[in-house]
Amino acid sequence: MNKYRLLLLSPLITLLLGSCGEKAKMEIDEYTVEPISMSEVVTATGTMESVTQVNVGTQVTGIIEHLYVDFNDHVTKGQLLAELEKTLLESDLKSADANMASAEASYEYAKANYERDKKLHDEQLISDYEFQTSERDYNVARLSYEKTKADRVRAAKNLNYAEIYSPIDGIVISREVEVGQTVVSSMNVADLYVIADLENMQVVGNVDEADIGQVKVGQHVTFTVDAYPNDTFSGTVTQVRLNPTTTSNVVTYEVIVNAPNPDLKLIPGMTANLTIYTLELNDVIAVPLKALKFQPLPQEEENSDLPQPVPLDSPVQHAVWVVKDGKLVQTAVEIGMANNIYQQITKGLNPGEKIALQYREINNRPDNENREQNPFLPKPPGANRNKEKK
Repeated sequence: MNKYRLLLLSPLITLLLGSCGEKAKMEIDEYTVEPISMSEVVTATGTMESVTQVNVGTQVTGIIEHLYVDFNDHVTKGQLLAELEKTLLESDLKSADANMASAEASYEYAKANYERDKKLHDEQLISDYEFQTSERDYNVARLSYEKTKADRVRAAKNLNYAEIYSPIDGIVISREVEVGQTVVSSMNVADLYVIADLENMQVVGNVDEADIGQVKVGQHVTFTVDAYPNDTFSGTVTQVRLNPTTTSNVVTYEVIVNAPNPDLKLIPGMTANLTIYTLELNDVIAVPLKALKFQPLPQEEENSDLPQPVPLDSPVQHAVWVVKDGKLVQTAVEIGMANNIYQQITKGLNPGEKIALQYREINNRPDNENREQNPFLPKPPGANRNKEKK
């Protein structure tokens, strides 16, 4: 029984051994050089903010008498926004005016006495004590007058503070008070409005520490927001902040991206999905990375159909193999930028040239239909059906 099995397997073993002894034919995958666009990106998320945002308040205590703007109103620089009740502030100014007038009269009187006593003292007609007393009264009156002038300036300024004007062009994004409400100013300015310039927005992006080394000022950025999923917005990296932020053991760095917003679609607080182009080249000569690693096979009999390699006379730092006139010609090149797929070639190649990338096995055996089938090998799918049709 074992002898019978051995006899049946002998043709199969012979066929398999014969197949293993055959060396596969090879051919070269070629790449045609042509100008392409190259890019490399870093992704991140961030938050929309206005570049200029001002909290508008009052430096004086008072009751809100008028509010002239509300949420979402467009305002211009210098526009009147609100007014406080002015009765007490006007009274303070009148009182300051009266005090200043009284102090001025006292000052003029003391000055005249001092000038008269000085002449008399110079002629030794009055004692030193009398002259010193007159000089003291003059200095006290002068300082009192200076103080009342300063008080008058403060009272006038406080009255002006009762009218609140917009410091910038923008949109009112928050109103903190109502008419009739008392605002109290102590050490801090009491806030009335928040005004933002929504035409000039920025994105504060959080870039992972693994990618921050590739991000530079001036790089092009595109981003989307959930509110407008079909729109893509553009910007530029304006700042890379060096202060790290650690959240759940993940270190990120803030990257500021300017975002012009003429349509006012972008609103502070929106989440932006950023794509930062750390590499962006257009119409450059580039080749796949594997082209720089290609090495010709030795010229053996089974590969005699392959192009004959023609190496350079001396080694170079970077080279590719150009397929030319049935030969592989090693060509020195200078390289530029690279991404994960392509390497920019700044010198050494021209559009239209073909370069070698890698070898590929080819099958020179006859088709299965023309080949003698071994009865002990599995038949290809559909062979029985084709035989029945015949």
